Amino acid sequence: MTRTWQITDVTDAARARIGTARLAAAFGVPPVERARLTASLGAQLRLCLAKGGTWRLTLETGTVSRTVPGAGESVLHAVVTPSPRTAAAGQPPWWVTVPCPEAAADVDVGAVADDPALLAEALLGTDEDTALVLERLSEQEGLVEFHREELQQTNQGVVALHAELDAAGRAQREAFAAERKARTEAENARRRLTFLADASAVLTASLDHHEIVRRLPELLVPEYAASVDIWLFDQDGDRPGPAHAAAAVVAARTGRPQYAAAHPGGLPGVDDQPPSALAPERPLLCIPLPTRQAPLGVVTLSPPGERWDADDAVMLVELTRRASIAIDHAQRYQHNRDIAETLQRALLTELPAPPGLALAARYLPATHGLNIGGDWYDAFRQPDGGVITVVGDVTGHGLRAAVMMSQLRTALRAYAVDGGSPGQLLTRLHTFLHHLQPDLFATAVIARFHPDDPTVTWAAAGHPPPVLRTPDGRVRTLDAKPGAMLGIPLRQEIADHTVPMAPGSTLALYTDGLVERRARGIDPGIARLADALGSFGPAELDADLEGSADGILRPMLSDSERDDDVCLLLCHLRGTD
Repeated sequence: MTRTWQITDVTDAARARIGTARLAAAFGVPPVERARLTASLGAQLRLCLAKGGTWRLTLETGTVSRTVPGAGESVLHAVVTPSPRTAAAGQPPWWVTVPCPEAAADVDVGAVADDPALLAEALLGTDEDTALVLERLSEQEGLVEFHREELQQTNQGVVALHAELDAAGRAQREAFAAERKARTEAENARRRLTFLADASAVLTASLDHHEIVRRLPELLVPEYAASVDIWLFDQDGDRPGPAHAAAAVVAARTGRPQYAAAHPGGLPGVDDQPPSALAPERPLLCIPLPTRQAPLGVVTLSPPGERWDADDAVMLVELTRRASIAIDHAQRYQHNRDIAETLQRALLTELPAPPGLALAARYLPATHGLNIGGDWYDAFRQPDGGVITVVGDVTGHGLRAAVMMSQLRTALRAYAVDGGSPGQLLTRLHTFLHHLQPDLFATAVIARFHPDDPTVTWAAAGHPPPVLRTPDGRVRTLDAKPGAMLGIPLRQEIADHTVPMAPGSTLALYTDGLVERRARGIDPGIARLADALGSFGPAELDADLEGSADGILRPMLSDSERDDDVCLLLCHLRGTD
């Protein structure tokens, strides 16, 4: 479809514009597009009238290609061209294209009024499409206003939501801060408890109170204290002298921790004192070392920073209490050990020197724990000229074992005065111990030598067997069946055993501390003793039995933890000249 209008004046332009609007409506052009078409066309026609001359408006329908091949879109195409006789001849045509969904073959635009005034108003004013557009615009403005109100309400809701989110964020941050604080406090508490447990294990690992006093500052500096001074009171109860801080004297007198500084410390369980004249510029925490009777001393600490945290101060007081217990136990242990060792050594016999028989003895107290006091050796003459040698071991340790050992030693000497073989003596000791101390037991081995007898008679009760070295260097263990331990609730008669002992022979009596090791038992130790005894020549044993005893102990104790007493008694029958 093609329509053409010749335009020379306002009337022609109005008719063309009205016709274009009606055709666009007939072809289904949307109102907004129609308004755009007529508005653009009206502006162009007014411009043409201002230039003068004759103009041609051509309106035609057609199709344009889409992006999809084989498809097309119906459009309404308006073109304004100048007449060849117009002054604007040669000017490019003006055109505009709008979509028209409904393509019609032929449409009647209807009659147009001939009133020039109305036509001019139609050209210069609005038409029904423009009115419709304005009406649509009014509706759109109403919708815009409605949406604007909704948006304002939404904005208010968003603001309120933001306020709620901000409040929730603050509450969450406060909760996070409280959680971090609680986690930090829990971690600090765990750190203090771990340190307290580890430090307590270190302090209680030693039974030397000097070692405990040395380790305590190493544990505390520099994390919990800048310096640590420890004053231990004398055994007679003297308190620290004037050289110590006044707060330390108060702590010693009252038994309560004291804090000396320019400002109160407010530490739990700690009394505040004025700053120390010895160190007025730094705070001091003076903690007594408590025991059940009286403080052992005072620990004076200076803080690693400006002052202590209250929880750290509580931990320091508890650690000092545990250190005091460790020091007290170590001092008691050392005291008891000294008494037991003194008693043990006082009861050990000075060996006799009978003709033809050399004796050498060694006694080494245990170095770990309070294990001394149970082992002993003895050697003495009988009225008939015989010599009794004995090595024994009382079960248990400490003072009680040492006292029991002294009683057995005295009883054995008393029984031996009346005579009797080693087996008979052990049998009588068994009865004596069972009635005297039913809950204590002992082991012993006795060997009897007589200058007129080329044999040695021996008997054992639950004790490691003697080891005999013959003059030719051969070594054997005297493993004849021994009796049971002394003191057990069993009636027994302990048998004697006799073996030849030629001049130059050596008999070794010993306790289990020499040969027994926890990981290997006693048999390998006895074999090592036999090897050590067999390594000497006859001349060495004759010339230096004491040195030979030391030569046996050195290799035998090289792998020993020394957690038990050690006794060794060598009986060497001198060779004939």
